[in-house]
Order: sequence, then structure tokens, then C-alpha cells
Amino acid sequence: MACDNHGSPEEDTALVSLCPSTSNSPQLPRPLSDLPDELLQAGWEKCWSKRESRPYYFNRFTNQSLWEMPVLGHHDVISDPLGLNAAPIPSDGATPETPKDNRPQKRRISEELLACDSVKKLKVESTPVTPASVPSSPVFPGVSLDEKQLAALIKPTDVYWDLDIQSNVVVKPPPPSHLLPPPSQALPPHPEVELLRSQLVLKLRQHYRELCQQREGIEPPRESFNRWLLERKVLDMGPDPLLPSDCDPTVSPSMFQEIMNDVPMRLSRIKHREEAKRLLFKYAEAAKRLIESRSASSDSRKLVKWNVEDTFSWLRRDHLATKEDYMDRLEHLRRQCGPHMAAVARDSVEGICSKIYRISREYVKRTREKHLALLREANIPEPGPPEAPPEKLVFCHPVRLSVPALHQQGGVDVHLEGSMVCVRFKGETVRVNQSYFSKLFQLYRFSCTDDPGSEKFLSRVWCLLRRYQVMFGTAQYEGSGLQEALPVHVFQALHRIFGVTSECFASPLNCYFKQYCSAFPDTDGYFGSRGPCLSFFPVSGSFEANPPFCEELLDAMVTHFENLLESSDQPLSFIIFIPEGRDPPISALIRMENSRFKRHQLVLSAYQHEYRSGAQYVCKRDELYYKAMHNTAVLFLQNEPGFLKWAPTPERVQELTAAFKHSGRLSNCSGGSEKESTQEEGTSKDSMTRDAD
Repeated sequence: MACDNHGSPEEDTALVSLCPSTSNSPQLPRPLSDLPDELLQAGWEKCWSKRESRPYYFNRFTNQSLWEMPVLGHHDVISDPLGLNAAPIPSDGATPETPKDNRPQKRRISEELLACDSVKKLKVESTPVTPASVPSSPVFPGVSLDEKQLAALIKPTDVYWDLDIQSNVVVKPPPPSHLLPPPSQALPPHPEVELLRSQLVLKLRQHYRELCQQREGIEPPRESFNRWLLERKVLDMGPDPLLPSDCDPTVSPSMFQEIMNDVPMRLSRIKHREEAKRLLFKYAEAAKRLIESRSASSDSRKLVKWNVEDTFSWLRRDHLATKEDYMDRLEHLRRQCGPHMAAVARDSVEGICSKIYRISREYVKRTREKHLALLREANIPEPGPPEAPPEKLVFCHPVRLSVPALHQQGGVDVHLEGSMVCVRFKGETVRVNQSYFSKLFQLYRFSCTDDPGSEKFLSRVWCLLRRYQVMFGTAQYEGSGLQEALPVHVFQALHRIFGVTSECFASPLNCYFKQYCSAFPDTDGYFGSRGPCLSFFPVSGSFEANPPFCEELLDAMVTHFENLLESSDQPLSFIIFIPEGRDPPISALIRMENSRFKRHQLVLSAYQHEYRSGAQYVCKRDELYYKAMHNTAVLFLQNEPGFLKWAPTPERVQELTAAFKHSGRLSNCSGGSEKESTQEEGTSKDSMTRDAD
């Protein structure tokens, strides 16, 4: 149940919990508030059972119930649903103590026999080690001998990147007119803060679901919360790297429209005649129920009811209708009733959007207060207003945070489960494929300057993985479409043909080059990130841009790229890959097609090219590539020097197109002719055309 009061821990303990299965579930007793702060922050509440006449413990994040007081860090129902790693409860009923070694409890004889080989475990100690006393490892210079077990984890079996390619990018500081917070002003990551932030984001997702169910009777649109985060961060001026807190307008246009599209009910894809008939009947019922439960004008109420009754009459008398007949009738009903239902639902939907934003602001305040408290304990001053950077051109380098990092954070351990590396902090486990864990270690060694002994590596990896985990949701592979990547052969062709050495939209997990822009400068900067693309101002270089699909972000990207191309007199090139949406048209695509910087455009046909999964760092090998179910538009935006240096000539475009045929599963298939897989739109502009522009 979403309440109006959110913010302090005292208010959270006073929340009334409901069973998530139905909105008509009986209300639980008011929770007791004598739990430790750590358990409260982890979502636990102490409640009273009337049936058993004794207290029990309920977790509002995971919906888990326990009779005994939970032990923080010993049972994670998400990563350990059977409780195999849970600490045993003492027979006398006393509260179990946290053991010194958090090694998972082995339950099978085979695990006992193979423990030394199958589970490699490393625990980061809380005592910092001075660089002078760190003996070097012959395999990884600078890594202490106590971390030899880490070497067993750094064994990539599959490589989908090339970290040896050097950057050809020169950058300048952001102009005074740039209003977004500078990436260097972000606070350094810390596991305690990231744990709190992740818990609050999960709570916010739950509030969003409950508001949609209670107010509109629908489930939240698929991944709309993820797109809301992307859209809000385009214009957010707040201090938190993930949650928005300073946006104008406060009502998100993307979230509002996605909810309105599902009012009065979500429409699904129909395959059979009977499904179409049921969908038409359910839609008519939902429209009638909505107009009767809201305050609407008499004319709107009459029109909707008349159309609904007419639909019911048609369903009763026409038994020979086809699937197409039912779908045509549904479209007619939507056209007639849709505007009236939207009018009565507008205020309610706006209330959902504004309330989610208000709760987000409160959560940002709580997270930042905790972060600043940790800085004060370490005698690190609170960051002041950013100073104007000097006006000079420099070679592109990873983000360097202006606030010193906190001392070494203990409590993070790692072990190997098959091909997955599990990094754990206070019972919360994040997983990553061993090859990608090796990649993160390489990126860290290349980019991090404040941790020569890699003592903070594990804690920073945990923060990084946890950030992306909660950003894209808890369901398996949720949000992977928002971070999909190009195939390796395409990246190789882009570098070889067009001199591309950097990515505008990537992450440490899915990047191909070691230089890239990403969403989170605080967690990603240690692994090579140059910061968010909209806060990145290159003067020269060749870039690949494969942005997540968010129309507000796409529009901001086009504006940013055109400003960069306009202001630079050095070679600058952007090769953009976006879905070719025409119904309705994507405004960013139309703008790029009409841009004076467009040098060439081609379209890759649906099902004739592939992408690499955004969940590549956790998915199985046979799920790594998937065929694109939509056309992909490839556009070349270049200034004059960039066009002269990396012109998309027919030969070069032909070679790039051929690279898509040799990627992933398509490399084993006999492709069709070139004309079947691509459609070229436009040609390279010659010098006369450029002069005319």
C-alpha cells in the first residue's frame, strides 16, 4: 500500500503492510518498532499475529515472513530462496551471532569433497594496507599475496571486447551554459550507501505498482519505471546518480503517457479469434466500469455507455465474426470512448506520476544524508560548489571524482559458482560471468588511480553491479533491451573503417572499447567511464552511439551532437544506431534525417541483423545474441573535417553492412544478397552539396 508519508526511518516503521496478492487483503496489525536500524533499513518489520498470539517478522521488500528475528546478511530470499546459506538458529532460541567467516554453509557431501576446487573465496579485510608493504604478484603487479585467490577468478574464457585500442578523442570542459551537474562532483561510492539506495529503489518500484493497481486497476506498464529513470535523468539537477530529485516538470511525460495507454486496460497481442473476442468483451467491461467510477460529464457518461452496450449487443448476435472483425470493433470502441476515458483518468494518472516523484525526492534526501554522514566520520569535507574548469583541450580520460574516496570498505567477499562470480555484501549477492569479472578487473587496472593495490576493487565492483541491477529491475533479464550492444564484428569494422575508438552509450559491463560514456560517473569512473554522454564535450574523435530507447534521451542526444559538430573545427564523427520507428515517427530520427550534418543513412532490415544482449554478463552463451525484430537506422553525423577523414563511401558502407552478416549466429547462416539485408537511404554528399549546405 502506498502511503503519503515517506522519508524518515520512524515513518517507515509506522507503515501498515498489506499482503501483495490482492488489493482486498486484510490489513496487518501496526508493526512494532523495536528492531535495530539495520533490519529496518533492510525492510523488516515486527508485527503481531492475532491467530498465533505472538509476534512475527515481515519483509516489505521481499514479502518474506519469519517467526524468529531475522539475521541480517544470512538469508537473501532473492539470491538464496531455499536458505542454503542461512545461518542455523540456536536451539535455545537465542539470537544467532554473525560468524567471523561468512563462508556459505555446504549442504552436500559432494560440496565437502570439492570445496577446495569449486569455491574460491576472498574476503576483503577492513585494515588498509599501505602500498609500500604490499608484495607484488608476478601475474598481477600491485596485487597483494593475500589476494592470490583473485587470480583464479581472472580467467576470461570468452572475450567480446578489445581493451588495447587507444583513444583518438580530444575533449574540452563543459561550457558555462551547461546546467547538468558535473560528473566529477559525484560522491565516491560506498557499499553501505549503495545498499540503502537499492532498498529504496525497490520500495519505489513497489509503490509504483501499488498505485497503478489501486488507482487504475492495471499493472504498471512493462519497464515504464526503467524508462522513467532514463527520462528524468536527462534533465535532473539533483545530486543522486540514480533517483531524480530536481526536475521540471515534476510530472514525467513518458510515465504519464505509458499509463494512459493502458487505461482502462492493457491490450495484448492477439493470435486467435477467441482471444480477440475475449479482449473486446473485457475492454468494453473495463470502459463501463471506469466511466461509472469517476466523475464525468453526463454527455461523456452517456456516450461511453451507449458504445459499450452496442458492443455487447453485437457480440451476442454475431457469432460468425472473424478475428479481424473483433479487432476492427475494438479499434472503433477505442476511438469512440478513448478521449472521454482519458479525460476522467487524467488527474488520477498525474497524481501517480507526481507522487512517485515526491517519494523519490525524499529517498534522495535520506541517501545523501547517510552518505555525508560517512564522509564526516572520515573527516572528509562536504563538497562545495564546482569550480569552473580551465579552458584547455586535453586527451580524453576517465572521470576523476573531486571528493576523496572513503577508506577501504570491508565486509565484501567473493566466491565462484560454476562460471559465475558471486560478490556479496551484508547478505546481498550480485552475480557476473567470470569473463566479465575479468574484464572489470582489467578496466580497473587501466583506469583507477587512487587504489594501486586494488584493495577497494571488490567493494567497487559490488556497488557497480548492484547499481545496474536495481536500475533495470529484479526480474530475470529485465531492462536488458535498454543496454543491448552491437556484435563484435561490427565494432571491429567500425574501428577499422571509420576510426571509432569510443562509445557514447555503454557501461563497464557491455562496452567494447576501454573508453566510453555511461550513466553513472561515480561507480563507472573507476572502470574507464568518461561520464554521461550529455556531459561529455569532445572536440575531435570518431564515436559509436547506440542509445537506449527513450525519446527524451534521443532528442537530447541529437541536440548535443549537433552543438558539438557546430562548435568544432577538428575531425568529429558520430555513427548512430537507433530503431527505425515510423508509426508513430520518432522525432529524433526525423531530426537527424533532416540535419545538415547527415552524410549518409542506411537501414538494416528486421530479422536480418543481430544485437548482443544487454544481459550478456549474466546470460547463457546461447542467449547472447538475438535477432532484431525491428529495422535499425544507421546515420552518419559528421562535420566537414570528420567527413573528409571518415567519409561513408559506398565501399566503406558495404564493408560495414557485411559485418552484420558475420556476427553471432548469423556467421553460421547463409545470408541473402546485400539488397535483401539493407536498404540504403541517401548517399555521401559530394563537395558541391556540402557547399550548397
